[in-house]
Amino acid sequence: MNKMILANLVYRPMRSVISVLAVAIEVTMILLMVGLMLGILDDSKDRQRGLGADVIVRPPGSANFGAFSSAPASLRYADVLMKQPHVAAVAPVVLQTTTSLTNIEVLNGIDLPSFESVGGPLRYLKGGPFQEPYDMIVDDIFASANKVYVDSRISVLNHEFRVSGIVPHGRGARRYVPIKTLQELIGAENKASVFYVRVDDPKNTDLAVDEFKNVLPNFVVTSTREWMQLMTPDNIPGLSTVIKVVIGIAVVIGFIVIFQSMYTAVMERTREIGILKSLGASKTFIVRVILRETLFLAVTGIIFGFIVSMLGRAGLVHRFPTLTVLPINLKWAIYATVIAVGGAMLGAIYPAFKAAQKDPIDALAYE
Repeated sequence: MNKMILANLVYRPMRSVISVLAVAIEVTMILLMVGLMLGILDDSKDRQRGLGADVIVRPPGSANFGAFSSAPASLRYADVLMKQPHVAAVAPVVLQTTTSLTNIEVLNGIDLPSFESVGGPLRYLKGGPFQEPYDMIVDDIFASANKVYVDSRISVLNHEFRVSGIVPHGRGARRYVPIKTLQELIGAENKASVFYVRVDDPKNTDLAVDEFKNVLPNFVVTSTREWMQLMTPDNIPGLSTVIKVVIGIAVVIGFIVIFQSMYTAVMERTREIGILKSLGASKTFIVRVILRETLFLAVTGIIFGFIVSMLGRAGLVHRFPTLTVLPINLKWAIYATVIAVGGAMLGAIYPAFKAAQKDPIDALAYE
């Protein structure tokens, strides 16, 4: 049976190649999209963790993703927070989203002494801290991706900044400027987008959260631990929906192409099926032939899809070094395999049963 199936596939190479490509596209869409979305989410969590804050305090109405916030809260709230029990340090930060031709990034306006009091001193790979109002600190990933060095000039918000230092990645943002400079540029003097708080003892984090909620009842107060737990695809508005839509589209593509390929193959093999049935082949045998052929195409497409996904990930990381794309993991590899095989077999069921129902006399008389 296997030799016959292989001969059928080789006899119609173009149709076989198209079927394999359809399954490969299905697998690639799932793995790359999931890797990209979850990679961005994990990168955000890692950088948030690297800030060293125990509590995150955001202005009223803020969402878990503060990247697109302006600076609606007065800096005086930093003093209010600092006066509360169990507080060791408070760092106000201005978040401003900037766009380029290749990426969307968040620029952080920081007060360097308070920022370091929360997460510890910045470690400079090259250069040093701000010296002038229009100085900028960048992380090593941004510097490598954009060929940036100390004293390089970067244009942001229609102003030119000098790179004063390069630090390791993982401290909230990839680019930092003095908070007063960013406040002036976006028209938010003496305001901040978020306040990062370090407590005197991690065991007192929950107590501090309760105290902040009492003092600032309209603010969004979250412990970093709780924030990490919230940052999952199911809790991010639209993220799980996008993943499901992509998977749905991928399944439809695989189903339609396999269905068309197998249905056309059955129509073209009417006489061959008649010969098999006249030689004693049962309906079950005919169904097995069609389904086994489909399974062979699906497995080949899955393998090819894994290869394309790995190459695609490497290409994205090379083209956009600041973008985080997760490598293929076992969980999603199994999901993609099950989805691809399931969609392919579903598309082959009707053609297989249609072939099994053919009358051998009519099939042999078919021209």
